[in-house]
Amino acid sequence: MNERKKTVYLCMSTDVLHGGHIEIIRKAAELGDLTVGVLTNEVVATYKRYPMLSCEERMKIVSGIKGVCRVVKQDEISYQKPLKEFQPDYIVHGDDWRTGFQAPVREECIRLLKAYGGELVEFPYSQNSEYEALEAAVRARLSIPDYRRGRLKHLLEEKGFVTCIEAHNGITGLIAETACVPEQGKARQFDGMWVSSLCDSTAKGKPDIELVDFSSRMATINDIMEVTTKPIILDGDTGGLTEHFVYTVRSLERIGVSAVIIEDKVGLKKNSLFGTEVEQTQDGIENFCEKIRAGKAAQKTKDFLIIARIESLILEKGIDDALDRARAYVKAGADGIMIHSRQKSPEEIFAFVDRFRCENRHSNLVVVPTSFNSVTEEEFKARGVNVVIYANHLIRSSFPAMKKTAEAILKNHRAKEADETYCMPIKEILSLIPEE
Repeated sequence: MNERKKTVYLCMSTDVLHGGHIEIIRKAAELGDLTVGVLTNEVVATYKRYPMLSCEERMKIVSGIKGVCRVVKQDEISYQKPLKEFQPDYIVHGDDWRTGFQAPVREECIRLLKAYGGELVEFPYSQNSEYEALEAAVRARLSIPDYRRGRLKHLLEEKGFVTCIEAHNGITGLIAETACVPEQGKARQFDGMWVSSLCDSTAKGKPDIELVDFSSRMATINDIMEVTTKPIILDGDTGGLTEHFVYTVRSLERIGVSAVIIEDKVGLKKNSLFGTEVEQTQDGIENFCEKIRAGKAAQKTKDFLIIARIESLILEKGIDDALDRARAYVKAGADGIMIHSRQKSPEEIFAFVDRFRCENRHSNLVVVPTSFNSVTEEEFKARGVNVVIYANHLIRSSFPAMKKTAEAILKNHRAKEADETYCMPIKEILSLIPEE
């Protein structure tokens, strides 16, 4: 009587196969019939760079490798589902997950295997400078406009919900790109970056009244793009004259920006958080719709998104006015609606979202919870919000830290106290900056 052949399960996320991957597949196949689980792009994007290829394409590639008997899609980093479905005799993995955010996933895997007598087999993780150079080359390619531009749209299609944090120069872009915290075996990261006119102006020591011209805004975007790969949403203020907005759209699309958000106001810009404390004039619905239509007509690709920001709640015109505008802007071609409020309570935002979603299930909804900051991302997602933008937190946190550092040096006539209390080692900062 023939002994049953052992079964093996190996999870993969890569879209760039090298010798290290082929070797671990070979070793896994030697243990028995090998099933490879390919992580979806949505899962991969939660803890490493966004894949260049779709999950389906990666599955096709893996299926053609010698020794692979079956390829399946794995839609979470946990091994619970494949272990329950296949109950493999062996789980194969590199030994790189013994520490770091994946350590809890490993512990869970061992516990689940033990329940039915399965075994974890670990092989040394491949450390090879050529593999590292290959990965660096892929990351560089991801920053190319044609790859970068559509990433926000793809993330929204795959995940349905993304988070962005503001960046106003290269170093804040790197923070937005690399910030990561472990959470229940997953790695939480920001999906993209928000380039705010407020933060861009403030970083230059200038008022937020559209004083910083478009050329300067483009320079900031270029600084960020040179060192990052994640999608960028630009705060486009009012978009300017319709005739000018057409060229703005073409320029942003060409350099790889994923989306622009324009607000339905006219005249000298005043920050929305001032509300009715200062004179602010809302644009007419038809005039703003014409700007949206002109912007969409100017696009060369389907990747770029134009999102309409509604100021009705800021100007205390009520939800009905906001909904009327939302309907018109979507009909004019807007790819999404940003609804804003300066109330600390989220009730009017929730009311708008609930009513909008009753009649429109498809358009993207964006919120900027600067005032109503107690609401969690999970609450927003459950109500149908697609994008949460943390619009000014990096610059707001940097200012008090720098001020305290300067005051400490003045107070103590030396830098020792400031170094010990407020400053991180310069080596840690330099380690954040990638070497070419």
